[in-house]
Amino acid sequence: MPDTIQISRRSLFALPAVAAVAACQGGSRTIELGGATMGTTYNIVAIDHDGKTDEAALHADVRAALADVNLQMSNWDAGSDVSRFNAATSDAAIAPELAQLVRAAQDVNAASDGQFDITLGPVIEAWGFGAAGNTPATPDAATLQTAMNAAGQTGALRIENGRLYKDTPETGIYLSSIGKGHGVDRVADVLRNAGLVDFMVEIGGDLYVAGRNREQLAWQIGIETPDAGNRAVQQIAKVSDLGMATSGDYRNFFVQDGQRLSHIIDATTGRPVTHDTASVTVLAENAMLADAWATALLALGTKRGLEVAAQQNLAALFIDRDGESFKTVASDRFAALQA
Repeated sequence: MPDTIQISRRSLFALPAVAAVAACQGGSRTIELGGATMGTTYNIVAIDHDGKTDEAALHADVRAALADVNLQMSNWDAGSDVSRFNAATSDAAIAPELAQLVRAAQDVNAASDGQFDITLGPVIEAWGFGAAGNTPATPDAATLQTAMNAAGQTGALRIENGRLYKDTPETGIYLSSIGKGHGVDRVADVLRNAGLVDFMVEIGGDLYVAGRNREQLAWQIGIETPDAGNRAVQQIAKVSDLGMATSGDYRNFFVQDGQRLSHIIDATTGRPVTHDTASVTVLAENAMLADAWATALLALGTKRGLEVAAQQNLAALFIDRDGESFKTVASDRFAALQA
């Protein structure tokens, strides 16, 4: 079996790590690129079959694409489309790519009982799980209600003539659970435009995998055991021409009165979920949808999540706590892809 390369994931939602298995043998050249972006890191492995790819030019194009994503979607860049919209009282002009992302988020929101909500940032901040770096703690009722009043994606956002509108001035959008996946897809487009057909792109744990590895086999991606104290692989997935993302609750949580409270928030209550699902991995047609659906299904939990996965024909692997160990449950689509 090929060597396993461990990839660390670091983001606002502290989602879990994945491991990528990249094969190496004689023949064509392997291009490996990496750097920092979107508050985390990116890594690219591509097979240059004819050895003619200009690596420096390719990396410049990758950096340009990532800079464009940040300019449109960063919550940390005051001049980004997202930041201008969040600061506006009613509407702001947005790039077509951001409009596409918001529409995708609305679709996932509608299909997930409202659990995927890109306006939930104030609630996450109220619990101390956000980018402000506060110590996680239960907010008082008034603070939580104020945050909930500013959240609520269903019916609150609309796009008309290249502008994004909101009904409540305090509403903002926060894209940590979909933006990195979109960034992966934008980089994948750069590689395709350069004539590359076999590659893996990873940003903060979200991936898109195209074609085959150096051994002409499907890429092997390790799904991490959702145990913060034990960096182990729970299961290896075979992936080709799909996006992949894992969302987990086990790196960003606190314990209160014997109850584990994580950063995975129930959008209907504004409180951390309490089910036993520890992580969800999704394979989808692109990394953006895999990213969004991994978050949505984790919020739903395995029982309801499997129902939604069946309705949407999603490839999803749920890992639940089972006493001191873990058990996995796959959707029909996930099982079929791994057969």
